[in-house]
Amino acid sequence: MERPYVIVNCAASLDGKIALANRRPVRLSCDADHQRVHALRAECDAVIVGIGTVLQDDPRLLLDTALAEGESPLRVVLDTTLRTPRSARVLQGDAPTLVATGSRPRRRDLRGAEVVACGNGAVDLAQLLELLHVRGVRKVLVEGGETVLWSFLTSGLWDEFTQFVANTLIGGVTSPTIAGGVGAATPAEMHAFVLESTERLGDGVLLRWRRG
Repeated sequence: MERPYVIVNCAASLDGKIALANRRPVRLSCDADHQRVHALRAECDAVIVGIGTVLQDDPRLLLDTALAEGESPLRVVLDTTLRTPRSARVLQGDAPTLVATGSRPRRRDLRGAEVVACGNGAVDLAQLLELLHVRGVRKVLVEGGETVLWSFLTSGLWDEFTQFVANTLIGGVTSPTIAGGVGAATPAEMHAFVLESTERLGDGVLLRWRRG
């Protein structure tokens, strides 16, 4: 299977949380990391998020041209049952949007986006990446949320994982983490990565990982 080069990126607290205990979004990136992320968007052909991020954060997913030169990438939303609201900001703006659903979405059209079925039930990431590659997408940035991060990091369908660790502690058993999903039930199900480099950014640190 041919697929794009995949970069998984996230910002997290010291304890691996990516949002508050009430699941409200909070900015964890420092200014330097924020600029780095937009530089990544500028070099990628597509940016991927899950429906949870769209419903909770309502992001635009556009490139901030004050931080990086280039054009906004294709916006891809993983949305198994097509719950993306018609008012979502990801459907507006100066970039195209593709919504990837499962095999039986509740509806099959969404103004402002192209809707494609990928998989039988949940979105099949391999099938989606193959589709993107056929359409000329060569580099993809995966930005979250927790279920999407888990799905990519445990599937092996990625090439780089960059993780900004902020100097803050969030805590809470209900706070979303870097990797949600079902989690590992035994040591054999754990996933080990190789640390490539560390870099201090502001009051935090940027970790770069590759597959083990």
